[in-house]
Amino acid sequence: MQKLIYILDDEKEIRKTLRVILEDEEYSVEDFSNGKALLKALSKERPSLVLLDVWVGKEDGLQILLECKKLYPSLPIVMISGHGTIELAVNATKKGAVDFLEKPLSIEKVIQTIESSIEKTKDNEIPNFQLEVDEILGESPSITRVKFAVFQAAETNARVFIYGENGTGKELTARSIHLNSKRKGEPYIEFNCAALPEESVEQELFGSETLGDNPEIKPGKWEQAQNGTLFLDEVCDLSLALQSKVLKAILDQKIERVGGKELVPVDVRIIAATNSNVEEAIRDGKFREDLFYALNVIPLELPPLRERNQDIPLLVEFYLKKSITENHLPNKTIDREGLDALSSHFWPGNVRELANIIERLSILVPGETIRAKDVKEALHGFKKANEMVARGDLKHAKEEFERQYIIKTLQICEGNVTRTSKALGIERTHLYRKLRSLNISVDQLIEG
Repeated sequence: MQKLIYILDDEKEIRKTLRVILEDEEYSVEDFSNGKALLKALSKERPSLVLLDVWVGKEDGLQILLECKKLYPSLPIVMISGHGTIELAVNATKKGAVDFLEKPLSIEKVIQTIESSIEKTKDNEIPNFQLEVDEILGESPSITRVKFAVFQAAETNARVFIYGENGTGKELTARSIHLNSKRKGEPYIEFNCAALPEESVEQELFGSETLGDNPEIKPGKWEQAQNGTLFLDEVCDLSLALQSKVLKAILDQKIERVGGKELVPVDVRIIAATNSNVEEAIRDGKFREDLFYALNVIPLELPPLRERNQDIPLLVEFYLKKSITENHLPNKTIDREGLDALSSHFWPGNVRELANIIERLSILVPGETIRAKDVKEALHGFKKANEMVARGDLKHAKEEFERQYIIKTLQICEGNVTRTSKALGIERTHLYRKLRSLNISVDQLIEG
């Protein structure tokens, strides 16, 4: 069966030349002069590869690239440009292009690039699948692979170990596995292994039992998840003693309450997660190797936001609407330059950081449009807050950040306390107390 190649270029001679070359190589070829025609054809069939010009008349080829990827995330797309730059090539690659060709086109280079691109993506093909509950936002190839892994894991009862930086969505991914599994009607219990002192963790996890005249049983998270799913977040932060008990509970499917004498049978699916370097933790003797193997039946690694920044427009739209609804704000939009500023940020805090920035922008920007200067100012403000945390104790850093945040909001609202309280989402009386406690004078701000 012939491999089908789609060509999108507004130059008729380029399309004709490429068609002759590729048909000589026994490819089947369809060519298009505009993005609408290409996308219409893609809605009916999937080719083996697309050759796509960076500019098709006035159409942005990179935007067309994103539309193609929405239809077929693993489709290999090679970009073509008459004035290619390293920056353009990098941008195209970030948005999902597998390679980049510069005009004038070399016959040998075109054929070689097409062959290697099809071969390169052959093993990454993802079959059609449908999550019953899809809460994971994004359509980039990397997040599509995550969704497919969720789909595969949900079909089983196997334990899953989720890896990823803070803010990448480990909790959301764990819940998605549960909601798409056969256990979806049963309890889903989350437990952060790093949130409590060690002596409290054991009781919270395994429960407690008091014997004697007034016996009392307090089921722990493990029992509460009976027949359902238990999500152990930051599992590498468990002490070695508790790691041993967790391993025994997994292998025996029984737990022992603190103070209890009998083993309690449990039928619970375990999903674990960490942002730690597990190999390093095992090497340093901080994490049991046998527990790692017990948990790591299905490993699932979440990509950081900087590796899937083509999802940023979709994420921005979602979190902007969410903030507007929750904070009872007037509708706002972000212009193209503002989106570009968000897309170029490194996002060390990943999706969680993005959500916080969008909420801040939706509250503080007074007009209907959020612009690049607003985005840069908001990102700078977060950077300053991080610097303050690094300089002093947490209480001082929180107070100083809160003070600067309120002052900036007051300035934007021209000293109007009612508008400021609405922008901050707090009552006017609460704001007045804050102003007094933080020694902020509205009159001085207006005079300044």
